[in-house]
Amino acid sequence: MSTLIERKTSDRHSIAIETTDAAHYAATKRRLTAAQRQWLGAFGFEAAPGTFALLPDAGGKLVRVLVGVDAGDALGALGGLPRTLPEATYHLADEGVLKDTQQAALGWALGAYEFTRYRKARRAPARLAIAAADLKVLQPLVDATTQVRDLVNTPTEDMGPKHLADAVKQLGKAHKAKVREWVGDELLDANFPTIHAVGRASHRAPRLIELNWGKASDPKLAVIGKGVCFDTGGLDLKPADGMRWMKKDMGGAAHAIALAGLIMQAKLPVRLQLLIPAVENAVSGAAMRPGEVITTRAGITVEVDNTDAEGRLVLCDALAYASEQKPELLIDFATLTGAARVALGPDLPALFANQDDLADQVIAAGRATNDPLWRLPLWRPYRKMLESYLADLANAGPSRHAGAITAALYLERFVPEAMPWLHLDTYAWNDNDRPGRPRGGEALGLRAFFAFLQQRYGG
Repeated sequence: MSTLIERKTSDRHSIAIETTDAAHYAATKRRLTAAQRQWLGAFGFEAAPGTFALLPDAGGKLVRVLVGVDAGDALGALGGLPRTLPEATYHLADEGVLKDTQQAALGWALGAYEFTRYRKARRAPARLAIAAADLKVLQPLVDATTQVRDLVNTPTEDMGPKHLADAVKQLGKAHKAKVREWVGDELLDANFPTIHAVGRASHRAPRLIELNWGKASDPKLAVIGKGVCFDTGGLDLKPADGMRWMKKDMGGAAHAIALAGLIMQAKLPVRLQLLIPAVENAVSGAAMRPGEVITTRAGITVEVDNTDAEGRLVLCDALAYASEQKPELLIDFATLTGAARVALGPDLPALFANQDDLADQVIAAGRATNDPLWRLPLWRPYRKMLESYLADLANAGPSRHAGAITAALYLERFVPEAMPWLHLDTYAWNDNDRPGRPRGGEALGLRAFFAFLQQRYGG
């Protein structure tokens, strides 16, 4: 059952939730009965953000919930309630201090999420009744976020390259899109050598999955997602703590798949190409070795300085292939570097763009949707950090400086200079439980990019 439902004007059985804060709490209490005010005093409720109080009527029946909020954070205001309030249907009272009730409802829905593939739900979440117009806007965003979280949370044994391909095929079937894939040595025959090199050591064959949808007369939009289903680091093996959560290294693919679903569901007037290079970066006798030189699809030779810098390798062939189709806009998502997390922390994905106006538009969309991004520069003097003594460039270098920037600069080499390009280095994960953001897989940047595309293409 969905935690967001349509509110009917004839429904008198839902329970009112009134949001308040310290500045408005006195006025809130004046609307209550003397018994309810006495109850709040005994309860010690003072309208602090993140707190709530259940208000009964004279017969002891729950009739209202007071929720302390930060009025400037509508998205986070209700996120902790669906799994803490008694199971029932609620609605937002008109008297509340939150003005953006749509964002508040979205936060409620995001907070109701629980990953239940391997265990039963702890309890059913409470439901929030909202206007039909708000439900129409929010439900696709909730479903897309759920898809990202589910894909990222699923362990690699159940979310390998073939499983990612199955997710794209299901999407294609739902929207009557064309899907094809290149698997194993077919990648070499089709000239995708770096995807093959990264994935060849695994017992599960690497692959490139392509989905195409839309009218030939519409502008071409290419969306790419890094699908490294598990990253051991390869022969440059990660330590145990660095490897523990590497099931999430396909978070870029999860974002790209979910965004493609939103685009097709909204019927944006674009000709969509979705590309998912899906691999495991494993260790075996066939593993890619440090020092190897690979001739990429674009004809650029790359020295493998570090086998743990594999994401940029699988992406570069996909970027080159997408660029051959001359898209009007090229977007890629990747859980690419720990350096981005060191620079910006877990909540701010690093945005790179080769055109200032593109970056400004996406950042503005992120601000409007409470899905923030932060731009980092494509500082081209740092290209020297990727120099190789025997190839056109290396996939990494000895310097630990500016790791997110040098990774983006590597990708930029595979994008034609005049082609509009956006790259998002996203964490795709919550380290801890927070209201609206349960621990585990997370969509970071998804709503921002969808809002940007809606504005750009008039959806």
